[in-house]
Amino acid sequence: MPEIEIRSAIASDIHALTELEHNYSSDHVWQMDFRQDVGEVHIVFREIRLPRSVQVRYPHNPNVLVDEWTDRDGLLVAVSDGTPLGYISLEQKRHLEATWVTDLAVARRMRRQKVGSSLVLAAQDWALQHGSQRLIMVMQPKNYPAIQFARKLGFELCGYNDHYFANHDIALFFSQWLR
Repeated sequence: MPEIEIRSAIASDIHALTELEHNYSSDHVWQMDFRQDVGEVHIVFREIRLPRSVQVRYPHNPNVLVDEWTDRDGLLVAVSDGTPLGYISLEQKRHLEATWVTDLAVARRMRRQKVGSSLVLAAQDWALQHGSQRLIMVMQPKNYPAIQFARKLGFELCGYNDHYFANHDIALFFSQWLR
């Protein structure tokens, strides 16, 4: 693995960040089953293996970074030899004492080489420095690689929101206590 520096984004990073491969492939999904009985609601997420791997479109338009990157509460970049390899976008919810990871992208050739883990660890430090007690990651149930990644880092499922993304996909929320 190359030497990686994690730092706040600067203007010259933004074009390279929008050019990163944000889409992903998945061979599993978390399928939601919802059943309502008298006095009870049952919600179950079940891991389902797909018959073949599918390519999934990233739920956010990465080009909004061009106009909105300075509006983010935190935008950390993983850099090696001056080249951005990935980024994590953070939104602080002070009233909840939580920081939300709204975007996490790593160059395809650098995936599974601890770049994402380094970004999440830096985000944890950032969140603590800004008064948060929890870090929350948001992802699609189709993003099995991200689900496995979050669970490997000690994040636990803490909720969901139906029709959360612009494409009306479900959002899964995974959180980790920082203190």
